[in-house]
Amino acid sequence: MKNLKNNIFRLLIMITAVTILYSCKKDNTPKLTDLLYDLTVDGNQVAFKTVTTGISSYRWDFGDGGSSTDANPVHEYAGKGKYVTTLYATINGSVTEASTVIRIAKTSPVKLDDNTLSDWDKVTTNILTAGPEGGIFRSAKFDYDGNFIYVYIEMNSKRANGDIFDFYIDSDNSAGTGLLSAYADGGFDILLEGQLLSSGVDIFYHNGAQNSFSFAQQSISEAYNVGTVTETAGVLRFEMRIARGKLKGLTGTGMRIGIMATKSDWSVTLGSIPDAGASAFLLDMSE
Repeated sequence: MKNLKNNIFRLLIMITAVTILYSCKKDNTPKLTDLLYDLTVDGNQVAFKTVTTGISSYRWDFGDGGSSTDANPVHEYAGKGKYVTTLYATINGSVTEASTVIRIAKTSPVKLDDNTLSDWDKVTTNILTAGPEGGIFRSAKFDYDGNFIYVYIEMNSKRANGDIFDFYIDSDNSAGTGLLSAYADGGFDILLEGQLLSSGVDIFYHNGAQNSFSFAQQSISEAYNVGTVTETAGVLRFEMRIARGKLKGLTGTGMRIGIMATKSDWSVTLGSIPDAGASAFLLDMSE
């Protein structure tokens, strides 16, 4: 009986020792660290910065077919959309992963501070060619993003001429509000008028009856900016942008616009794009 008790006691000691040994081995197993990274979105470009330390290898899947093995890559997405980016990282000899959803909004290739108009070559839609009443106008292009509407104009003129511009804007794309004249298929809520390339333009909001040319001048700072201006062989080219959040109605899904040019002394109408009386140009901003 004494031997049996001793054997049972030894067995219990062995079981306890094995349990303690197993527990020690389990506690010493390296645990994976939370995988964290930051990102900064600038237009279509996203910069990734890894926060977690101790990573021995990286593999990024940007969700659009692109990939990288850099620690802190910069990736440019092709355009608007929702992308799921995943980082596969080796930490303490094991691979862990972390994903995030990136939403790229509508962006524009147009930059006003780059001293060139070559970025407009990337704008291949929303192009307007002058008609029979175009006069000095040759063509115009339009683009937009969440903050601005961009305008490019090409015309037979000189900056020194001081041409007066009238930008008729149907900001809410509705014939139920604004002036019912100048251009068809719109009620024009906003008028930008003046010698844009020399002294700038004044800003007016339509008021009163829709068949009345009645506009009230507004005092709104930073509502527009002129970018690069070039002159080559009698052809004047320039770009501008209009702040959508500064002028009423421009944060919607579409607007119509018509542009007229007048001689600096108001004596002669120099042209119109599109033709006066034709449909104003519709810029669809529903993306």
